[in-house]
Amino acid sequence: MALLGGQLVITLIMVSIIQKLGSHCSIAKWVLCSTGLKRYLYPTNEELKNLAGIPKEKHKKGKHPENGKVPKSFQIPRNLDITLETAPVSTLDVIHLKFYSDFQWLLDFSIYGTMVYIMTEVQLLCHIVPLNLYHVWCCLVIGFSFKVLVTLWVQYFKGEESIGERSTCIVTGFLYLLIAMMILIIDENTLELGLDNAYTSFNHTASIFMKNQGLSSSGPASKLIVKLCFAVLCGFFGSLLTFPGLRVSKMHWDALKYYKDSKILLLLANLSYVSPLLLASLWIKPISRDYLTVRIFAGATKPIMTPSAFESLRLIAIVVAVLLRFALMPVYLQSYLNLANQKLEIQKKEAGRISNTEFQKKVAAVFYYLCVVALQYIAPLIICLYCAFMYKTLGGYSWEGVYKNLDSEECPAPEPLPEPKTFINDEEKTIAQTAHEFHLALSTMRQIFTIEVFRGIFGLATWWTCFTLFSSTAMGMLYQSYFKSV
Repeated sequence: MALLGGQLVITLIMVSIIQKLGSHCSIAKWVLCSTGLKRYLYPTNEELKNLAGIPKEKHKKGKHPENGKVPKSFQIPRNLDITLETAPVSTLDVIHLKFYSDFQWLLDFSIYGTMVYIMTEVQLLCHIVPLNLYHVWCCLVIGFSFKVLVTLWVQYFKGEESIGERSTCIVTGFLYLLIAMMILIIDENTLELGLDNAYTSFNHTASIFMKNQGLSSSGPASKLIVKLCFAVLCGFFGSLLTFPGLRVSKMHWDALKYYKDSKILLLLANLSYVSPLLLASLWIKPISRDYLTVRIFAGATKPIMTPSAFESLRLIAIVVAVLLRFALMPVYLQSYLNLANQKLEIQKKEAGRISNTEFQKKVAAVFYYLCVVALQYIAPLIICLYCAFMYKTLGGYSWEGVYKNLDSEECPAPEPLPEPKTFINDEEKTIAQTAHEFHLALSTMRQIFTIEVFRGIFGLATWWTCFTLFSSTAMGMLYQSYFKSV
């Protein structure tokens, strides 16, 4: 109860921080407005007329243009020599952007969730508590990230102009479904996701729990059905990350071109790009665990690492990779904003004419979708980070290389709930009594969802997120290199 009370105090502190400082101190606003991002400004109608040699319209004497009247459209050559001016991105510019509120809420709330997680880790001093309030924060952050990705994904299924994007999402979804089905049949000695142990533990504990409740059951669904459900979820998640991966690969391709003179930045960018592949390889047993925890090299008396230290290495590597990508976020966003100038250079090589409004929309659209691109960049990273947090705490691991040993004891009988007290009204029910009942309900769930079950679920979630982060960007890089060669 004391631990639960401490968690309640931390939650109340964070809620007050969100209410008081959320509107004045925003990490999302700082990323967009205080990291040196520059947007491209489209030329006005007068500037376009001067460059194209179009004479200005003379107003008749005594008549003035009506307020709010849209100026007439005119045509300009596509190969017109135009130089776009730049301006720093300010707060007044971003508050009107599409999905800005979603980006600000998601990034800021994930930062607050990370603060809750750190505060709780310090408070618990590495004692494993299978279910606690900071897990609720983690689930909320993951849920909000999924909601944002689904919202962006649904946009491709609206309107007749997005037929190509819609078909791409469907095709990649089925492709990832096929890949997930092949991965889930790989033996645990090769790819250690922990699903087999998770199914065995859940089947055992669920059967005992149902017998204790007086229900006759032979256990949950078969392993084939369970893995098929996981494969469907993996395929859907892969479809969600299709266009975010294509976008990140395009920004990475452009960043390598714009920052080719900075060797350190290029090194960090390339390391950030391949980091999901390196993380996914840590779950391949022959090239990771066996190499680091079993093999004894010449001149040594024991392996490089212990199994517990290897588990901690995987978790720390995920945190470092996510932090590196977050640190490079302004570089990638600036590479995206430079797309306006790229479109202009491509247009100069085309023949024909274009209207002034169409040209201005082409330049303005790049900055208009800045927050959409930022969400596509940050949302998958947040999911990866918080899946790792859940994998660490619910899986019984630690940051110091010590983890909780699994026991094979049978599921104990559920703790009986105390006799309910009679209250005159609901106000007499104290917070402590509510917390106690909530704690008993969670204790009952702990009898079914053991550490092995959580290791299997979040081990798969963490590994699949890392895998799709790399595979989606790899497809985008192949796409970029193909069109570059053509």
